[in-house]
Amino acid sequence: MNHARKDWESTEDAHLAAYASKSSESRGRKHPEKSHPLRSCFARDRDRIFHSRCFRRLEYKTQVFVNGTADHYRTRLTHTMEMSATGRTLARILKVNEDLTECICLAHDLGHSPFGHEGEKVLDELMKAHGGFDHNLQSLRNIECIESPYPDFKGLNLTWEVRAGLLKHEAHNEGAELDDYPIGPFQSLEAQIADIADDMTYPGSDVDDGLEAGIMTRQKLEQTEFWNKAASITQQRYPNLSEFQFLRATIRTMLELQVFDVTEHAFQALETHNPQSVHDVMSAPERIVTFSREMQEMLDEFHQFMFENLYYHQGVAGATQESVSMMRKLFLHYIEHPETLGRKARERLHEEGLWRTVCDYVAGCTDRYAIEEFNRYRL
Repeated sequence: MNHARKDWESTEDAHLAAYASKSSESRGRKHPEKSHPLRSCFARDRDRIFHSRCFRRLEYKTQVFVNGTADHYRTRLTHTMEMSATGRTLARILKVNEDLTECICLAHDLGHSPFGHEGEKVLDELMKAHGGFDHNLQSLRNIECIESPYPDFKGLNLTWEVRAGLLKHEAHNEGAELDDYPIGPFQSLEAQIADIADDMTYPGSDVDDGLEAGIMTRQKLEQTEFWNKAASITQQRYPNLSEFQFLRATIRTMLELQVFDVTEHAFQALETHNPQSVHDVMSAPERIVTFSREMQEMLDEFHQFMFENLYYHQGVAGATQESVSMMRKLFLHYIEHPETLGRKARERLHEEGLWRTVCDYVAGCTDRYAIEEFNRYRL
């Protein structure tokens, strides 16, 4: 029983591809810890993320529709869970590390602000003179310093591979490093999978929420090539579905089309470049896990359609703008009255400074808490 971790590491060595990230080959943690006797290092990371407060708060953060406006709309948490399922599927197909892929998926939005991407834009604007705000970097801040439940070190002390996987926007920068190790020009296959799983999850889930809200319609969706391709396949498979069943089946087909496209393209790239290690993947002439050109063109058209017909729809944008306006006022209130911050945030003022501490605090707020605080101070 005491050798369960070693048994799992042996299983990885035997069954994962040469280019996969193996737990036994991890670059370790910033603060050295004794290996767990039963869990691999990435399984241990996954559990630390699951048990973190910043992960639980995702339940009350906006995906598209402001949290709490209906029971079935996605939140940051449900989006993260759907993305993780897609990531694990791709990782299994490509014979890379499912646990590491899942860790990166689970942690990728830990730093996201309340009220979706509009909230992120407002924080970035407010922090323009103080280093800006990026939710990917904020996710790393959460696990490295803000979330700190352990007595022996600051942060969650996750492995290098998980932390590096959160730096997708930094990897392309020449000479980009984390703890003196390069993180680019491309990332590990597990990180590439997590990145594209994020993109793959949005189209169908956002359409589903848009239909639920009555903003999206089948007639509108038929303006796009991507929907029509998925709908055609659904119609051939199930010619006698009700309207409700047809819409839901087509949404599932949208994800299926993307999975087949990504895996086929990845297998072609792997055959072309034949990487024999994680280093080979990261230094390959091109990224391995991408959409085909044809699929990317369809998705680009579809994303533009979604911006015009859902994300910027008055029923969505109006509520979001009202919410981010409240968040802006709350942020400035904390700047003027830092004594009203939470206790742990006040303790970090001397270390992080006023603006970054307030940014961390507001970014960590759920939609519900931000609204409650706004009303509490009658802003």
